Amino acid sequence: MDETKVVTASTTIPAAPEAVFEEIADPARQLAWDGNDNLGASAPGQRVHAVGDVFMTTTTSGNDRYNHVVDFEEGRRIAWRPAAQGQAPFGHQWGWELTPTDDGGTEVTHTYDWGELTDESRFERARNTTEANLRSSLDRLAALFG
Repeated sequence: MDETKVVTASTTIPAAPEAVFEEIADPARQLAWDGNDNLGASAPGQRVHAVGDVFMTTTTSGNDRYNHVVDFEEGRRIAWRPAAQGQAPFGHQWGWELTPTDDGGTEVTHTYDWGELTDESRFERARNTTEANLRSSLDRLAALFG
């Protein structure tokens, strides 16, 4: 049996895509709604603007992660791949896709893809990142908008 290595969750948030995107594209803001209990710190002033940007976060276990942006469309899509300083990304990816709804809200889809992860010591943590974790982030993000 093949193991599922892509996890996705979606919700609709009662706010414009541009407002929701600001929360996602600014790593310092992510701390307020991270449902994976993975982010410990992120310095201000790292707002993402393009593919190729790199922003640094510190995990709750104290590890610095250099997140390489691999997909970006302002207000619509963003994805990044974490790495240790000076190293290639580990092979897993966090992604977000925002779609405007007819009523002025935003359908938000959050994806975790560990299909290219090769370091077996990271597999258990990847397997433990479930739809419930992604949904927790989405719920906390939605709560910011009432």
